[in-house]
Amino acid sequence: MTFDLTPEQDQLRDAVRALGRRYGHGYFVEKAKAGEHTTELWAEAGRLGYLGVNIPTEYGGGGGGITDLAIVCEELAAAGCPLLLLVVSPAIAATVLTRHGTEEQRKRHLPGLADGSQKIVFAITEPEAGSNFHRLGTVARRDGDGWLLNGRKCYISGVDEAGHVLVVARTEDAGTGKLKPALFLVPTDAAGLTRSKLDMEIVSPENQFLLYLDDVRVPADALLGESLDAGLPALFAGLNPERITVAAMGAGTGRYAIERASEYTATRKVWGGRSIGSHQGVSHPLAHAAVQVELARLMIQKAATLYDAGRDLEAGVSGNMAKYAAGEAAALAVDTAVQVLGGAGMTTEYGVATLLGAVRAGRIAPVSREMILNFVAQHVLGQEKSY
Repeated sequence: MTFDLTPEQDQLRDAVRALGRRYGHGYFVEKAKAGEHTTELWAEAGRLGYLGVNIPTEYGGGGGGITDLAIVCEELAAAGCPLLLLVVSPAIAATVLTRHGTEEQRKRHLPGLADGSQKIVFAITEPEAGSNFHRLGTVARRDGDGWLLNGRKCYISGVDEAGHVLVVARTEDAGTGKLKPALFLVPTDAAGLTRSKLDMEIVSPENQFLLYLDDVRVPADALLGESLDAGLPALFAGLNPERITVAAMGAGTGRYAIERASEYTATRKVWGGRSIGSHQGVSHPLAHAAVQVELARLMIQKAATLYDAGRDLEAGVSGNMAKYAAGEAAALAVDTAVQVLGGAGMTTEYGVATLLGAVRAGRIAPVSREMILNFVAQHVLGQEKSY
């Protein structure tokens, strides 16, 4: 057993860290408050190959795995630039396309995802069903040689930045008459697809939307995969990469907050010339948060390693645990950083309170801590399903 990265992964971590620090949290917050996107950072990360590290080389990617993409997510977040669309586009959409898309779909979309010139966002969550695909109300029906989509989606990230949205809908199985999930690549400018921006109490350059699909017609080749049978495995294909990269972003955010707080408490002097960090009431909470973040990082590494080894069931357990641990650790780290900085912690200048909304959301999305506990109770502890 080894906890060491490969030399190439070490180089990737160092390079992404350097890129993130050149932009920094000030850039991230400035873009968010101006209602703009981190276009320059995204473009440079794509040009340098960081957005496509998990995409096969034949489609312009780096040929690595989710371990590599998790490094990118963590290091940008550790530099104060937690980019949610890294989870949505390279982690979810690119993985689903790589595993279950047709060859034509892979050739059409993966090179752009790899170099950052294209973004594909993901739409599963609905106002009534949440992300429970058994109860989704969005339905796709055959219409000649194409499909008609109708439904509603909510909390869909980055639609205003993307060329396509990967929509999860339900189709009728001709044999059984039952509805089954299917995924469709829908252009964001398609007729009948409209959106409404959700105002969120989160400082982020990436926006959330309600989507309305009213008789959105797409051609036959918009259906992801060779047939309707690809729908369910394609849907599940994106879950583990999503959990792992969200966790990595949370761990990076926790590292950023602890680093900012540690720098402040090591130099801030109030009583008798001693730094406030010399007092255990200040240093112990920070040390505790640092321990929790490091424990989360270990679970992330385990989950990513299992996933890249093709051990999906085990990666599912570890990925959920990693997401839970990182969500809790990031929220603790940011809250602790605000507390030890005192009044300075609530200012924009010191750059920690600006993350409070995001880390709180990380305990809810993309799957809540309670649903992860349900999962662990059922699949690890052997308890009866409670919902």
